[in-house]
Amino acid sequence: MASFFSSRLFFISLFCVVVAATLPFYVSGYILGLLTVAFYFGVFAMAWDLLFGFAGEVNFGPTFLIGTGAYTAGILNNQFGWSVYVCILLGALASVVAGFVLALPALRVRGPYFGLTTLVAVLMLQNFVVVFADLTGGEIGLTIPDVITINAGANYWIALGFMTVSAAILYGLSQSPVGLVLQASGQDPVQAGALGFNIVKHKLAAFIVSAFFSGLSGALLVFYFGTASVGTVVDVAVGVNVIVSAVLGGRRTVLGAALGAIFLIVAGEFLRPTGELATFIVSAVALLVVLFFPGGFLGAALSREARS
Repeated sequence: MASFFSSRLFFISLFCVVVAATLPFYVSGYILGLLTVAFYFGVFAMAWDLLFGFAGEVNFGPTFLIGTGAYTAGILNNQFGWSVYVCILLGALASVVAGFVLALPALRVRGPYFGLTTLVAVLMLQNFVVVFADLTGGEIGLTIPDVITINAGANYWIALGFMTVSAAILYGLSQSPVGLVLQASGQDPVQAGALGFNIVKHKLAAFIVSAFFSGLSGALLVFYFGTASVGTVVDVAVGVNVIVSAVLGGRRTVLGAALGAIFLIVAGEFLRPTGELATFIVSAVALLVVLFFPGGFLGAALSREARS
């Protein structure tokens, strides 16, 4: 980590955060709202990258953790009128508990079965939302009585600050001894286990950390939207966007995942006037990046810096 603070990446990241912090003074509320959502998706993608990029576990169901945190926070506020901040904290804790319960059996299977297990969990959560519509709002969605604030600039700064702090924590964890063990277990679990590392314990820890940040970000997002629905926090398509964001930004970079999420959200919104062509264009760009730049945006940039 000491080398990171003297690297070009650190100064570029710091410059970007400082510039981003000034945007509310001279850009429209529409742009701020778009970036606010993008920042929360950036945390989703970074949390997913910790589990996949380093632990090597393909989680096809990031929205299970996101949706658990979002709906827990929303239901507590809707049904009991609890404080926004208490609901957000309890939403994050609910995601941790749900992630722990899911990870215990899921991490004991190998290959694609882990991914299938997480995908089934998403489908089960979707069915739960629909079946218990009186509690969750069903397909119509759950109305959240309270929001953090209605000020666009304040919402933007909260999202930016949250993403920045999350990035610092997740990146620091990825570069710590725990992150190195995760990376080794993801590349060769047999050899890592032979060296005496408890692979399941480290992967379980990564899953719990990923669950915490996913749930916390999901809870914050619904209190920004003022509603929770399957289409915004649980749908499989939302999970695909999270995965594509992490791959676009660069696997095993953490910070690149946030970059990929911002690019995906902003590009999709600005291409919306093209209709269905927008999805095709964004998907084509994602495919080209995967084919010709497997390391993603940030991965390719870091490779060039290392060579130079």
